[in-house]
Formats: sequence, C-alpha cells, structure tokens
Amino acid sequence: MSSGARHPWHPEAACLCSDPALQTTCPKAPVLPCPWLRSLEAGPTAELLAWAAAIETSDATTLEKARQFATRLGAHWQPDGLTTIGFWTPELAGDVIQPRNILLEVFTPLESIDPRSPEQMVRFHRQAVQLEKQGDYRWGVVSGLRAGDANTIGSLYWLRYLSPDTNAVRVVGDPLAASYPFGVYAPAEVYDLEGLQQRRADRSYYEAMAEELAALPLEDHGGAPSVYGIPAPGNILQLHVRTASPNGYISGLTALFRELARKVRAGMPLTPAETNLVGYDAVQLLPIEPSVEARAGAGDDEEAFSLRADDESSLDPETEVILSTPGRVRVRLRRPEMQNWGYDVVIFGSAATNPALLETLRPDELVEFITELHTFPSGPIRLIYDLVYGHADNQAIDLLNGRYLKGPNMYGQDVNHQNPVVRAILLEMQRRKVNTGADGIRIDGGQDFKYFNPLSERVEYDDPYLMAMGDLVQEIGPARWRPFVIYEDGRPWPSEGWEEISTYRDLVELRSEAYQWGPLIFAHNTPALQGFWARKWRRVCEKMQFGSRWVTGCGNHDTLRRGTQVLVSEGINPRLGSTLPEVLANAYDNPAIGALTYGFAPGLPMDFIHCLMRAPWGFFRNTDDRYGVKVVAEEAPGFLDWQFSPEQYRDPGLFQAIKQLGFKEFETLRRFLAALGEAIEATDYDLERMVAACQSVVPIEAGGDAPVVDVAWLKAFARRFMEDMHEACNIWRHVDRVEPEQADYNLALRQFRRARPWLSENLAGGDDRLDLLTTPTTTIFYGWRRAGGEGAAVALVAHMGGEPMAIRLPELFPDQTARWSLRLGSPGLKISDAQLAGASIPLEDSQALLLEPLEATRVP
Repeated sequence: MSSGARHPWHPEAACLCSDPALQTTCPKAPVLPCPWLRSLEAGPTAELLAWAAAIETSDATTLEKARQFATRLGAHWQPDGLTTIGFWTPELAGDVIQPRNILLEVFTPLESIDPRSPEQMVRFHRQAVQLEKQGDYRWGVVSGLRAGDANTIGSLYWLRYLSPDTNAVRVVGDPLAASYPFGVYAPAEVYDLEGLQQRRADRSYYEAMAEELAALPLEDHGGAPSVYGIPAPGNILQLHVRTASPNGYISGLTALFRELARKVRAGMPLTPAETNLVGYDAVQLLPIEPSVEARAGAGDDEEAFSLRADDESSLDPETEVILSTPGRVRVRLRRPEMQNWGYDVVIFGSAATNPALLETLRPDELVEFITELHTFPSGPIRLIYDLVYGHADNQAIDLLNGRYLKGPNMYGQDVNHQNPVVRAILLEMQRRKVNTGADGIRIDGGQDFKYFNPLSERVEYDDPYLMAMGDLVQEIGPARWRPFVIYEDGRPWPSEGWEEISTYRDLVELRSEAYQWGPLIFAHNTPALQGFWARKWRRVCEKMQFGSRWVTGCGNHDTLRRGTQVLVSEGINPRLGSTLPEVLANAYDNPAIGALTYGFAPGLPMDFIHCLMRAPWGFFRNTDDRYGVKVVAEEAPGFLDWQFSPEQYRDPGLFQAIKQLGFKEFETLRRFLAALGEAIEATDYDLERMVAACQSVVPIEAGGDAPVVDVAWLKAFARRFMEDMHEACNIWRHVDRVEPEQADYNLALRQFRRARPWLSENLAGGDDRLDLLTTPTTTIFYGWRRAGGEGAAVALVAHMGGEPMAIRLPELFPDQTARWSLRLGSPGLKISDAQLAGASIPLEDSQALLLEPLEATRVP
C-alpha cells in the first residue's frame, strides 16, 4: 500500500492487515479494530504546507498570521479518515535536534476502555510518524487515526523528541486538544468534534437563534455575516460541578436538571433543595478546565498514563535515534480524580474539560448538560463558562514551552499574552471551549492581565486582549453569536487600599454591553460582621447610581470562603445565630440582602448554590504535594469553626479519612491544627522540623502505639483532610439545612424580579431614592423607585443588621400618599392592614418587605 492510500478501520474481529508487522500485534481477540498509520499523506500534507507558506509570506501582521495558524493547530479529524495535525514548537525550531528525533507518537486502543474504572491495563497499538517542519510549526496529514466519540476513546497522541542536553526522550503535548481523558500529563485524544455537534439534541436552540437574527433589521457589518449578540440573563446561579452534582460529575448535574424539568412539566411540587435550583435564567459553572495534578515526583507509579519500562521510547546509543517500536504496548490507565475548586489552572488544555468532572471521560457529557439547560421547560437556561487566562499554576512550566509564561506571580506564573503566537493560541483555545455551546463567559481576574510597556515605562492593563476575548464569534449549526461577557476586575488589586480605590467600572466603560462584578459581590465581603452594611453604605449608593452593569448580590465562591476567615474577635453580629455555622448561613442566605438584590437594586443578581443550601464551602485541592500542609493549616480552622459544630463533625458520613487517623473528636483535630499552624510559623514551613512539634498532639488510640509522624504522614494528613473537606462540601449531604420557607421566599424574589425587568436599570432620579436609617446598633435601608421614573413602583424596607427597630411607613415615605400592598415579606414577618396603613411595624435583624402602592400621589 502506498503512503498516499488510506486504510479503513476493519469492522471484523479478524485482522485483515496486509502488513505482517501489524498482523503480529493485532490478534483476533480485541474488541476494537487495528489502526493503520504508516506515514504522512503526501498530497494533503503538501496542501497544508502550501496553506501555511502562503500565510507566512502574506502582508498580514504577526498576530494575524498566528491567529490563522492557530485554527489548524492540534488534531482535526475528518469523516474521510484523515487527520490534520499541527504543533507550535519554537523550542524545537533550531537545528540542534535531528528531524528523525522528533516524532508524532500515536496510541490507539486495541480493546475497550472502561471510563469508570479507577485503574486498568489496556493494550494499545503504537505507531510513530515524522511531521514536516515549517518555521516554528510542525504539520502533517495522517490517516488511520481513530476519532473518539460519545462511547469510545479514540487514538491518543503527543510529540516525542530527544533532548540534546540530556539524551532523554521528552514529550510535547497538544495544548489545544478537545479531550484529555487521562489528564494533561497523558497524551491528548483525537476527537470527532463535527460528529459531537451533529449529535447534540439542542440544535433547535441554535436554529431559533439564527431565525431571530434573520428577523432583525439589516445593519452594515462591513460585508461580514451578521452575528447574534447573546442578551444578558435576568439572574445567575453559580455552581461548582463536583460539589453541586449528586454524583460529583457533570452527568449528575444533567440528571438533576432532567428530573427538575420532568417535575416542572408535570406541575409536581419540588423539594426545598430543588426549589433553590429553579427560577434562574443562567447557570455559571466554576472553571471546568484541567487543573493542577498530583505530582509527587514518585515516578511512573503516579502517572495516569504509564507504559511498561520496556515499552517506553528510548535512545539507541549507537544510532542516536529515538526508539519508538511500532506494535502492541500495554498501558496502565488511572482515572483522574483531581479535587479542586477550579481556579488552579495550568492553561494547557483549557479548550477541554477537566476529565475529573466527566463520569464518562467523554466531551459529550458536557454537551448533554448544556442541552438539558437549553431545553428546560420554563425557558432556555443559558450557560456561562468561568474562564481563567490571567494566571497559571507553576505546573504550567512543565506543560507549556517558555514562550507562554513571563515569570512568577502570587498565583504561580504570569501568562505572556503579549507574545503574538501565545495570544493567538489562547484566543483559539477559548473559542474552541466556548463552542461546546456556552452562551456567556465570565473572565476571571481582569486585573491580572497586565504587562510592562517599554514606551510608557510603566505597567499597563492589557485591555485590548480582554476586549478581544469578548469579540470571538462562536458557531453551531446556522447560528453565529458572540457570548454575553462578564468581567471580574478589581484593579488596582492587590495594591493596598484596593477595595476603596477600585471603581469596578474600567471594563464596562470600554464594552458597554458587558457586565462587571460589582463591589458588593467581589472577594472580601463579610456580612457576618456587626455594622457591615452601614460601612458599605457608600458602595450601596454607587450601586443604585450606576450599578446596572454590575453583577451583584453578596454570596459567591470567594465571599463565602472569606466569611470563614473572619476572627471571632472582629465583632460578629450575634443576632444572626447562636452558633458560628448559624451566623455564617444567615449572613449569606439573608432575606434582607435578597430583598435589596432582587427586589430593588439595579444590576444582574447572582446566587451561589452553597449559600442557598447553607452547605459548607472552602478552598480545597488534593493535588498539592508541596504546599498541601500549609494550605490545610490556613484553611482548616476557619472551615471547621464556621461551618461545623462538634455534633455535625461526629456524623459518621463525614471526615471518614481523618477519623481513621485517630481524629475522632472535633477538639482533638482543632488542637492538632493549632499546633500545626504554630509549627509552620516557627519553622518557616520546614516540614522536617515541623514533625517534632506536631508529634505530641497526634491522637493515640487506646491501647495502641503512637503513629509514626514524619513528613510523609503530614502530607498524607493534608491530602486526606482536603479530600474529606471536598466530600463535606457536597450540597446534597446537607439538604436538611435548607429551610423550606426561606427557599420559597428566595424563589419568590426571583419571580418578583422577573416580572419587573425594569428593576435592573439604575435609579431614574426624581422620586427614586434609597435612604439609610442608622443608629450605633441598627441599620435600616429603605427606598422607593418607579419604572422609568413613572408607572409601576416598588418600595423597600430592609433591616440590614443590629437591634430591632420599629418603623412606620408614612414616616419613611412622607411624600407619598398610598394604600400599600405587601408584595413580599421575609419568612416569619407578618404585616397587618393597620400596619400597612401607618401603624408601627417592628423589624428584626434580616427582615424585609417589598411594597407596591395601590394608589399613590406625591404630596406637594
């Protein structure tokens, strides 16, 4: 068979290969047919190289060229059986490494792979081919690769090359791949993306989008096809997949929303926990990109994709050529089970989904969830991706070539957005990810996108790149759209005094249709403190004046965590509860804050499901071997004190691994954590010296021997605590904490705002106002606003904290003569007709009422 011919996949169990070498590696027993990969397809490869050469010699800018190249990077499988392959390899651009020592290595499964198996040995067929070098790129078109689909894992691939410095065989992965079933340190998977889009069951959603665009008046687009702009949702529910899903995977969320849809269609009652999930226009997932992985330096035993030593590619000492023997190899596969809150990303692989979130290890699992949202019976629910491109964990150094990174920062590494090829690849990475079907994006840490400008000789923000992230056009079926955009940007964070200096408007002033996280939902809000809302009054006033483009509320993944870092000595509001867990729950699932956010204030409300479910939440990751002990010592005390009582800790279903280490009682664990924190400070995080300091507070079982406490034990303790903490954060373990009246009230607030979309706009002036009634011990917010300054009206009275206070409506609204109608009152608040007519209304901490006038005239 010539190199230009294509060999189809055999449907038969018997091997029909004419190549004897392949016959010996493809026995009749395997379930899957054997591959055929001999060399590049000459004609298609020549066409690909000609395309690249034409771009390189064009008059386009370096960035424009790079953006065209980026569209062909990675592996693109076609139904005709050909796969286009492209790698950007500036680290291999010189002539030091011989071309024969840079090979595309492909592993195709010869038997079925069980995606749910924690560990398995699988036979693969391995073959290598040499790609064509053109400048900093390597290109090729090959046949015989198998594309993965909803049910089958396809061919895996990476580049292997010989290091001229160490004579070691190194790996270059594909940062733009659509699938990494075994993590980013394993080969990427060839995937049938075209088939995935054709299989999706929400195509009618995109057809309707295209029809809506076609019905709009034609505008001058400079000859370019029209693009649909996704409108802003009315509210957002923020979810973390692993702790919001009943089974910890995206498939669990799909099943959950499918059951909700069934009940909604049938008009069936919902449980209080289910009530917390409905009434939303959009769902925002915490980052689902691949995160850091456990890398203890223990060798192949820690790898998710591990060949036997005899099967590893190696150097032939006589010929100095990589030995990558074609044929059958056995690979031990381990299912990736990383636990992370999502923000510790490596950038590499961000076009794909973290395999730890996929029960099936198939990208289709994410599309099935999107479909369930888009076809929800009460109306389509949009999906928003939380994108982290402003920083990278230090593991990015191992996975990306040096052009991607600028050097260390407080998170790990700065990303080099100023390199035009890096810039182009990151934008293409984002485009591919969002093209799974997301309607919007939330861009994490806009203040992190900055660089030193040699012309101005100062550090500047890379706002053009942030704008370019919002300009990307997505395409599914007949629909072309630009995602709805939310920026998180607290500049000048982390400069001292940033909370008071930041305007939270820098980016929405550049993109008027975008939204930005406002100051009441940004990182450091702690409403459990006495007098918190009185101190925030200036920011509340800003919100009323120009908050229409702010994402607002009070609870998110970061604020709830900050709440657990509050010291009791700072002055806790005791009226929020009798225990710290009660105080925290009532601070972030608060009727008065909800009434302000949904019933009165402008902007785009967002809720965090852990706040509504009153479930524990914190910063957890089980992938940090170096700083895991330190992170646990910092996070664990607040997490336990603020979110668990000693009685809850005794729950046999919680903290099982830590209890197996002897920490059966809450106080025993607290004493050990206190000693651990002191040891870190005293030894400057010297683990060897910390061991002795912690030995005396490690529990000893009755009649048993003291455990051997060494560095390995400390690291094991930290990992077990993080894994227990992750399990404890799953909201479905805590459904008994959800208060039915509060869940119903929160849903009523969402419905109240949906019926009054004009509330999202800024206060119109005139009679519109929000006032503060405050004493040294009490804070009351009250206000009045009309739709567009006339027409429908809403009045708010909210007790934001402190001692009870009696109010009278005529005294709060003396310029209005009205027969008030109570539209919504917080749980437990009973209002009589006499009180609506002007009698005294006693309000307690966190109580609120939303009113509408039945008849109203302004007093002259």
